[in-house]
Amino acid sequence: MAALLAHSVEQLASDGVDWFIARLTVELERPVPVEPLRCHAEVTRTGRKVSIVEATITNAETGVVLARARALRIRAAHVPLPFDDPDLGPMLAIEPAPLGPAHGRPGSREEDAPIAFHRGGTEHRFVREAALGAGPVFDWIRVCVPLLPQQALTPLERVAAAVDFASGISGVLPWDSHSFVNPDLTIHLFRPLRGEWVGMASATHHGHHGIGMTDTAVFDLDGRVGSSNQSLLLDLR
Repeated sequence: MAALLAHSVEQLASDGVDWFIARLTVELERPVPVEPLRCHAEVTRTGRKVSIVEATITNAETGVVLARARALRIRAAHVPLPFDDPDLGPMLAIEPAPLGPAHGRPGSREEDAPIAFHRGGTEHRFVREAALGAGPVFDWIRVCVPLLPQQALTPLERVAAAVDFASGISGVLPWDSHSFVNPDLTIHLFRPLRGEWVGMASATHHGHHGIGMTDTAVFDLDGRVGSSNQSLLLDLR
């Protein structure tokens, strides 16, 4: 759903500006049925250096809003930075990624499980896992199916599709006793993803009043590209 909203935002005319989507916040308002959907996006704050886009996904038959997004676009331009400065240069360097997906453990698959995106639409390579099978992880994720027929995934769509896994891969609470639904997702990026693999250093945090969150550093093979967060609704099953 986040990737589809990202697609809607990216389809808007640029009006001659080289826009980069620096933030995408998605709010999941209702369960999404396997039915025809309608996407709509519009610019709600115009500008030449900063603009805001809002997008919605609705049930095509009823018009009920299922999910919405708000995107912050910043113009992309060459701005010289003091990379050669002996003091500032190291702080300007991009944070490197850990070992690549070739060094990771593939995610487990259930051969007789029903077809679903999280099982058959992605590949996982875990290069850092919690000792007890729960807790902070580093997982490389590659989306291996198209979002829309005959259209290649964009870097933003790949990130949006992958980071929604954060609460699942870094979960702490037992699946059979607790639920932890994420009603939102926020992505911040400072450069485009390169390649197909999205690296995620994810951790889940819990409060004492039924609310949690995930915190994720996002990477490609060249290093850090941004971060993402999810709010979590905690409950007993």
